[in-house]
Amino acid sequence: MSLIKVNDITNASGGIPTVKSQQLIPTAWVNFNGTGTVAIRDSEGVSSIVDIITGNYIVNFTSTMSNTDYCTVGTASRNLPSELMNLSPYAYTTTSVKVVTQYQNNTNINCLINNVAILGGQS
Repeated sequence: MSLIKVNDITNASGGIPTVKSQQLIPTAWVNFNGTGTVAIRDSEGVSSIVDIITGNYIVNFTSTMSNTDYCTVGTASRNLPSELMNLSPYAYTTTSVKVVTQYQNNTNINCLINNVAILGGQS
C-alpha cells in the first residue's frame, strides 16, 4: 500500500475536495458566542449569525447549498463544556439554517459556546 503525505488538497474545479465522491471537510462550520452581542469566534463557509430571540439563531452560509437535505450537527454550552445544552437545527434553506439552544426541559437559553457544522453539497 502507498502512503501520500500532503499539506494542502485543492479541488482543481473549485469547491470542496473529494475522494471517491466524498467531501473531505464540512461544507461550513462556526463557533460563536450566543450571549450578549452575538459574535463569530471562528468559522469557515459562514458569513454571519443572526440573533432572532432567546436561544434562536440563523447561521448564514457564504455559498449556496445544492439542496436542503444537508446534515447539521452542533453542540452548545452555557458556560463550561461540562454544562452542555441541546442545540437543534430547524428551518433548513439553501442559504441558511436556524438553530435553537435549550435546557433539557426544552426552555430556550442563550449559550456562551455554540458550535455548528454543515455537511452537504454546494451549488
